[in-house]
Amino acid sequence: MLTMLGSPRRCCDGITRRETLKAGALSALGGFGLPQILAAEQAGAVHNAKAKNVIFVFLLGGAATQDMYDLKPQAPLEVRGEFNPIATSVPGIEVCEHLPQFAQWAHRFAFIRSINHKAGCHNCLPCYTGYDLMPPDQHPRDTDAPSVGSVLQYLSADRAELPQYVYMPVWLGWGQAFRRAGPYGGFLGKRYDALTTESQPYYDKDSFAPAAGNPQIVRGAPILPSTSLQDGMTIDRLNSRRSLLQQIDDERRRAEVPSSPSSFQRNQQQAFDILTSSKMRQAFDLTREDPRTIERYGQTLFGNSTLIARRLIEAGVRFVNVTWDLFWGPVNVDYDAWDTHTQNFKILKQNKLPGFDQTMSALMGDLETRGLLDETLIVVTSEMGRTPRVNGNSGRDHWTNCYGSLLAGAGIKGGTVYGASDSQAAYVKDKPVRPADLVATIYSSLGIDPETRVPDHTNRPVEISQGGIPITEIMT
Repeated sequence: MLTMLGSPRRCCDGITRRETLKAGALSALGGFGLPQILAAEQAGAVHNAKAKNVIFVFLLGGAATQDMYDLKPQAPLEVRGEFNPIATSVPGIEVCEHLPQFAQWAHRFAFIRSINHKAGCHNCLPCYTGYDLMPPDQHPRDTDAPSVGSVLQYLSADRAELPQYVYMPVWLGWGQAFRRAGPYGGFLGKRYDALTTESQPYYDKDSFAPAAGNPQIVRGAPILPSTSLQDGMTIDRLNSRRSLLQQIDDERRRAEVPSSPSSFQRNQQQAFDILTSSKMRQAFDLTREDPRTIERYGQTLFGNSTLIARRLIEAGVRFVNVTWDLFWGPVNVDYDAWDTHTQNFKILKQNKLPGFDQTMSALMGDLETRGLLDETLIVVTSEMGRTPRVNGNSGRDHWTNCYGSLLAGAGIKGGTVYGASDSQAAYVKDKPVRPADLVATIYSSLGIDPETRVPDHTNRPVEISQGGIPITEIMT
């Protein structure tokens, strides 16, 4: 009998994956085949979920977490930098002095201080997918591993009323006219990509002109793509047009070999759903929100995107991405984002940390007040960190050997610290964490077995967490 190599770890029903895959050889005798195995895995994939939803906050560029929540006040000046630590709501846990509001939520956060990978600087694949080998370049490919949000779309099997995965405010890399790999369906197919919003970032024109090391505050809000009806087009006429298209599609399918829904068909359906869904349209309509709430989040692109993320979660979307992006391509507003090669401390003090502090504190308070914090997982991460030593331009350069991430909300033990960096925040001292482990923790919090396998572009079963292991010490 042919045996496919697999993990010896057991499924929740007590059967090992090796035994399950061995059964695949019975397909020649009319037994299980790969499609049946995958269907069986998907059917039992979700169990003991602590989180119903995820808000994934991505700080593009590589946030200097040693200047945020892993400070080294005893290190030499050229390492510790200019900021001082302050106490938080948890005795023994300190954060940067420029995060005073965030400090009051430390009891709800798990601080991970030992993430590392060797997959290259500015490579966004690891944090979105868990795949942490060096790619040939940073552009997305159809052979890439799928992102967590895309896997959720896949496992929903098109049964959900709304898109399960929304990405804001613009596609990753739009601000540099450089599409970056990571938040896509990969080998599952483009039909499992996120619903990605559009935006026109801008800055206050009466302020200084932005430049490297001297960014502006990014204003604006995400908007749904192509959601306006043409003049004279009513919802009834739109539904009639959809019915006609469906009839044409049905006739075409009768004449063809049956196949799975194409990317075009899914995107077409999604476009109709957006146009006719009041929930989606209302979630993006901030005129329906209390102005005081908008003010608490901050009148910024990041603040408005995060507020809409909360509204989308309430509407029924399960995975919402909010990226603090970089803008110096189509528009010149913020050259640096979190990629602070120059004037790291000035940028963080005047631009990044105040905005992060305000918006994240507003999100936590908003979710708690609405009873959503105990069912929503909050993830804050970057694709890398910054060098321990400050360079000659008062900046920090690229560093993947050690950095941090934050988790909060559903399924997370707040007020905890996992892992440790060394005395200079240069290398992992204790409990190293791969990005795949962070991905596995997200899946596990959602009640999805991180070992669940999906077919890649060659129909080979691949673990959705890329071999990651959940960080159980920070989980409830």
